[in-house]
Amino acid sequence: MDTRKEIREFLTSRRARITPEQAGLRSYGSRRVPGLRREEVAVLAGVSVPYYTRLERGDMHGVSQSVLEALARALELGDAERAHLFDLARAAQPAGARPRRRQARQRVRPEVQWTLDAITGAAAVVSNQRLDLLAANQLGRALFCELYATPARPVNSARFVFLDPRAETFYDDWERVAGDCVAILRWAAGRDPHDRGLSDLVGELATRSEAFRTCWAAHEVRLHNTGAKHYHHPVVGELSLSFNRLDLPVDHGLTILTYAAEPGSRSEEALKLLGSWAATAGPPESAPAIEQT
Repeated sequence: MDTRKEIREFLTSRRARITPEQAGLRSYGSRRVPGLRREEVAVLAGVSVPYYTRLERGDMHGVSQSVLEALARALELGDAERAHLFDLARAAQPAGARPRRRQARQRVRPEVQWTLDAITGAAAVVSNQRLDLLAANQLGRALFCELYATPARPVNSARFVFLDPRAETFYDDWERVAGDCVAILRWAAGRDPHDRGLSDLVGELATRSEAFRTCWAAHEVRLHNTGAKHYHHPVVGELSLSFNRLDLPVDHGLTILTYAAEPGSRSEEALKLLGSWAATAGPPESAPAIEQT
């Protein structure tokens, strides 16, 4: 990733979404572009215009934490966006030539797999920051049988979302899911801009998917820690599940994702049915639908 370019585009996109009125400033004259001007951001952050201009051009050499905090307030950044700004500033500090590197293959410890297998009433998978699915319990593989039907390993959620035509049927809210995928990858790129595997994935998706290119250009950054997920599963039909993210501090970059149904709901019955199917038939490459009574 080109860190200077990332900084420039991120800051430009953030100030473009804030009007002077929202920032409590008076607006004078017409504007060629939406949002705040550089000098207005500088005033809000309490820095000089030349200094802010230097920052927005991607030169964050020696920038202090207090300036970054002021900039985050001026641009009304959310928690994930603020963290992303700090990650970009850290990556911009000189540390010699740092070539892109390919991370060693991430492995899931046996103890983590035991934990997944002990979760029997919910689907559970282990993912990394590139959205690779590295491990799953039986119900997790059954829930994401459409992803596991693809030959490529490791299974990658973003690649499925943007490159597999089945994704728009599998996800009832495909546009939101697509936006979440891109926002997570953007956050990961800020944390580790020299991860060659991540850069290669972004390059592949940008080359092959116009939808990805459009989402990526928006520079949205957020973490998706909890929420509702809606699926049209090829075996059991509609599923509405509660999603939660559990980080594994000992295993850098790895996260357990769980998908559970509300007790007594139709989705709970469908999830139980899916579990029974998985236990007897296992998720085949093409999952046949089963009748529900």
